[in-house]
Amino acid sequence: MAIKKIGVLTSGGDGPGMNAAIRSVVRCSLSNGLEVSGIMRGYQGLIDEEIIRLNHRSVSNIINRGGTILKTARSKEFKTEEGQKQALATLKKHSIEVLVVIGGDGSYRGAQELSEKYNIPTIGLPGTIDNDLCGTDQTIGCNTAVNTALESIDKIRDTAHSMERIFVIEVMGNHSGYIALEVAVGAGAEDVIIPERPFDYDLLCQNILRGNKLGKISWMIIVAEGAAKAYDVSDTIKKMTGLETRFVVLGHVQRGGTPVSADRILATRLGAQAVDLLMKGESGKAVGVLQGEVNVVDLSRACKRENDHIDEYLELIKLLR
Repeated sequence: MAIKKIGVLTSGGDGPGMNAAIRSVVRCSLSNGLEVSGIMRGYQGLIDEEIIRLNHRSVSNIINRGGTILKTARSKEFKTEEGQKQALATLKKHSIEVLVVIGGDGSYRGAQELSEKYNIPTIGLPGTIDNDLCGTDQTIGCNTAVNTALESIDKIRDTAHSMERIFVIEVMGNHSGYIALEVAVGAGAEDVIIPERPFDYDLLCQNILRGNKLGKISWMIIVAEGAAKAYDVSDTIKKMTGLETRFVVLGHVQRGGTPVSADRILATRLGAQAVDLLMKGESGKAVGVLQGEVNVVDLSRACKRENDHIDEYLELIKLLR
């Protein structure tokens, strides 16, 4: 049976490029003769019945905008059977037959629940700055987040060098050190602390003191928020070395801003592919890009992966210190 109406939502943390994905889903759907409903505030919007109709004009001039016009949220209620049944009732009431979910691993698990338990055809788009999903080399938003962090860290380096200080900079990444590793290599940082690997503070401080005796006047440590807090790391270094240390928390600045070209293009390609898959009757899938080619995997396989380059990057940072 041919589908008539498609729904789209963004869930979890926002990321640059989500609007580009929404635009692609909406316009590709309309080109195929489908009606499009936008669900506000993710899965919570399904429960609360926050549904809007989307057309060509709804997504005009959003490809270059950060954030998401559909808003986003994390819904504890959707994790319950009662919440899921309410979401299902909303979908049926509004005649939404298939659903595109833009988000990270938690969003994917929600899409998988709808597909497997309630037979709602779903396709997932990888919208997360952490780049920690299987089946894709890059996730929507990760390139922009890294570039945003790098711009700030470049400015901090100027101060670190001028004032001969140690700086500890905290970036996003609760369970993933992807952003921390990327910016550490890209900014020429001396050390990085990530959730995926243990860290030796004694060795760090020994290296700092050794470098200080050799005339190294500044030192930069990048820390992922899930591995440690910048304040604690800074305080530890100051107590162990006696050297002046400062900390900076970049915070949510990394989630916002104009998406770079790579994120816009990725989001546009994957949005179109998601609609194509649903038109062909596919469900329970996640779309991504591997080595430049569109790739499709089961949602159950897509939910989590570890960065393949961790040890390589750690060794590179050590080598170039």
